[in-house]
Amino acid sequence: MLQFIKRSIRFVLIGTGIVFFSLLIVFYLPNTKVAYASQSIYIPSGTTFIKLKEILEPHLRSTITFSLAAKTKRFDTPRVGHFVLKPSMGNQHIINTLRSGNTPIQVVFNNQQTIAHLAGRISEQLEMDSLSLVREIMNSHFMDSVKLNRQELLSLFLPNSYEIYWNISAAEFCQRMQRENDLFWNDIRESKRKRLKMKRAEVITLASIVNEESRKVDERPRVAGVYLNRLRKGMKLQADPTVVYAMKRQASDFDLVVQRVLYKDLEINSLYNTYKHIGLPPGPITMPDISSIDAVLNAESHNYFFFVVDPKNPGYHLFARTYSEHLANRKLYVRWLNENRIIR
Repeated sequence: MLQFIKRSIRFVLIGTGIVFFSLLIVFYLPNTKVAYASQSIYIPSGTTFIKLKEILEPHLRSTITFSLAAKTKRFDTPRVGHFVLKPSMGNQHIINTLRSGNTPIQVVFNNQQTIAHLAGRISEQLEMDSLSLVREIMNSHFMDSVKLNRQELLSLFLPNSYEIYWNISAAEFCQRMQRENDLFWNDIRESKRKRLKMKRAEVITLASIVNEESRKVDERPRVAGVYLNRLRKGMKLQADPTVVYAMKRQASDFDLVVQRVLYKDLEINSLYNTYKHIGLPPGPITMPDISSIDAVLNAESHNYFFFVVDPKNPGYHLFARTYSEHLANRKLYVRWLNENRIIR
């Protein structure tokens, strides 16, 4: 009898050990093949469990133990989103991560020229498609909520890096951008904007011109000052970047490269052509850098009304108070263009 009891206890211990070891293998032993600190996994909408295993397979040591663990934990409906796998994760940790570890990603955009370009850039980084985002942005209810028309809409989106969930909807994305815009226009910026007697969209529109005129951040406040002086005097802005933008719109080609604006280009029939129309164009000609926006809000106070590229100082400009001074500066620039055979 004693031998039977000892034998039974031995079988129980062995069985318990087998169960414990099986649980250890299935749930807790490392099951990831992550070479670096982490591996991003993207699970799109409509993913089945079978499809999930296909997505995970290159990053798992065993899909069999993963399937066993998932069945035991009743994990059969994958969540949508961006998830991060790390070295030494067991199936228990993997499943918990896939259930509740949707992690934001860094979404970056800058210098897009149209809403369509912006939507295309966003769709490269998030699950949403560009068409759904364009439709949401152009939705009349959204435009009414942000108090912007179609031409001004680009001014809502400020170039930056944002932490956003990969599976965010188009509507949620637009709401997020609206909140970010309101945060950007803090009390200090709002105070400066009001002193200029300009709407937010008008500041962004002018900043987009400044952005294209000068790539030198330290020069942008001076360029902004020139345009503000011209606006106050009721003069045409006569900004070459607006002509280039009008040419691109007319050609339906925003990849068009124009190195030199010709006299005939100044006659293009467009509200964006500031050689023909007084005041600002209908909306931004690009998404300006934050430095360009702040350059308008902190524009240099001076008496310059003209400027032209400085051939001797690449990237910078020669500024003039009078038209005669400007003509002298322009001669230097035209001579440089001709010497370098820059025709278009």
